[in-house]
Amino acid sequence: MDLLNTLVDKGLRREVPTRDEALAVLATSDDELLDVVAAAGRVRREWFGRRVKLNYLVNLKSGLCPEDCSYCSQRLGSKAEILKYTWLKPDDASKAAAAGVAGGAKRVCLVASGRGPTDKDVERVSETISAIKEQNEGVEICACLGLLGEGQAERLRAAGADAYNHNLNTSEATYGDICTTHDFADRVDTVQQAQSAGMSACSGLIAGMGESDADLVDVVFALRELDPDSVPVNFLIPFDGTPLAQEWHLTPQRCLRILAMVRFVCPDVEVRLAGGREVHLRSLQPLALHLVNSIFLGDYLTSEGQAGKDDLAMIADAGFEVEGTDTATLPAHRREAADPADAADAVETAPKAGAAAAVPAPAEEARPDLVAVRRRGAGTDLPPNA
Repeated sequence: MDLLNTLVDKGLRREVPTRDEALAVLATSDDELLDVVAAAGRVRREWFGRRVKLNYLVNLKSGLCPEDCSYCSQRLGSKAEILKYTWLKPDDASKAAAAGVAGGAKRVCLVASGRGPTDKDVERVSETISAIKEQNEGVEICACLGLLGEGQAERLRAAGADAYNHNLNTSEATYGDICTTHDFADRVDTVQQAQSAGMSACSGLIAGMGESDADLVDVVFALRELDPDSVPVNFLIPFDGTPLAQEWHLTPQRCLRILAMVRFVCPDVEVRLAGGREVHLRSLQPLALHLVNSIFLGDYLTSEGQAGKDDLAMIADAGFEVEGTDTATLPAHRREAADPADAADAVETAPKAGAAAAVPAPAEEARPDLVAVRRRGAGTDLPPNA
């Protein structure tokens, strides 16, 4: 297939595909699916071998968010019956993180609901970072606290945060359809603040919210222009009690096409399979390992994932290996200081937006039985899943 040969060649050269090529990946048929996975897998192996990085989420503060993001179970007005609690103490957060590290996680992601942290919150998270790093040598810490204010990124970096996560989620053109309390530009600004402070940027998307193929391509090209080191790909978890509870647009095959498209557009970036993989990929999860080089271990923020031991068994059975703390995740060229001139060239060659594609039809069957609200780990007296 000429398209796939072209995309592999471009991926091995770190060359951006065209928008039409990215759209064509999403339009491939089920008969072509394994060819698509194999082609994107060649690009994945070129830059990351057969390593899989494990990440572990610690929800520092759950629920009670003033923002109205339609996809989120913690949103303003959410009726989802999730765990709700205020800030974990640093020692409790450190214990939760230790469970993930013991299970093989290389990075701990500290997440808190809310529009953005106060200066007191930044101090609290800084203490938590210190507590975790004192007890877990070599662990990476990624903070995810919402929109950052002046000087907060620098304070988090000084406290030991290695990375900062703030997802773009969807295309700029449709962002107002899923959130009205902040906009796309606010999210871009926070990612850029984290980068300016010397933190590794982590920014990704959510698929399955009723967006078109063009919207998916637009957000991935916007991410390519921002140049984060890590791109998490989430698949919408349609929680009861949220505005998107009835949005079931994804099939396992479509999820794989989306992951392949992200890999082709971002060939040498850590592509992370994130929330919703169990709900939407189901038995095809192992195939996704040929496309991504990073996953979350165990549970997510407000939903349960498959057992940590099953994640590890899946990785081993598929012929991959867990990435150790002594191995650098990113290729050498990404770890080196970026040349501003090269960065400018990359932005200038980004393809322009084109006409929107049709919104995909819903999948044949909704599976709300697969959405399991988290009832263990952080914020409870029960042991975590790691």
